[in-house]
Amino acid sequence: MATKYLDLMFTDAVCRAQTQYYGQAGKIAGAHDRDKLGRAEAEFIAARDSFYLGSISESGWPYVQHRGGPTGFLRVINETTLVFADYKGNRQLLSTGNVSVNDRVALFLMDYKNRERLKVLGHARIEDAQVYTELTEQVTDLNMRSSVERLVCIDVVSFDWNCPKYITPRYSAEEVEELAGPLRRRIAELEAELHTRKS
Repeated sequence: MATKYLDLMFTDAVCRAQTQYYGQAGKIAGAHDRDKLGRAEAEFIAARDSFYLGSISESGWPYVQHRGGPTGFLRVINETTLVFADYKGNRQLLSTGNVSVNDRVALFLMDYKNRERLKVLGHARIEDAQVYTELTEQVTDLNMRSSVERLVCIDVVSFDWNCPKYITPRYSAEEVEELAGPLRRRIAELEAELHTRKS
């Protein structure tokens, strides 16, 4: 069980709030220096085609950015390292700038279909894709490689799985087609059969 996440999150202020509202604060004992990603986390991450990335600006404001790509574009390099390619975009570079002065980031990964979510805390660094060509090749799709400007490497400190309560199931167009496609085909067959009988 990962314990470092709650060890970091249960600050004095959080514990005071827990005591105020629930009569006692959560206690985390025996937390390691970091929680290593296991097989369940690696498989979950590999199945995602998007996630949310939180960073902190120099003015102290949090910034949350949606990141999307082909399924598995966020790569688990090892049990404590995640990497994803940063492609040419709107040229604002908000996350890139934020990470250059405060490397702490939070990732929020959702599986709406199965009502699961994984939160990850880590330290991020930005690397030039032209310098780290081997790693760039490892983590990017060949068709998109020419658009890669940077690599975002995340040194994972901890993670936490959330309960499914209040997650509304949502489905991608591909998932809807997978479910509805056979039904549409069967309807077409029955309509054709009905048309033949009427003729």
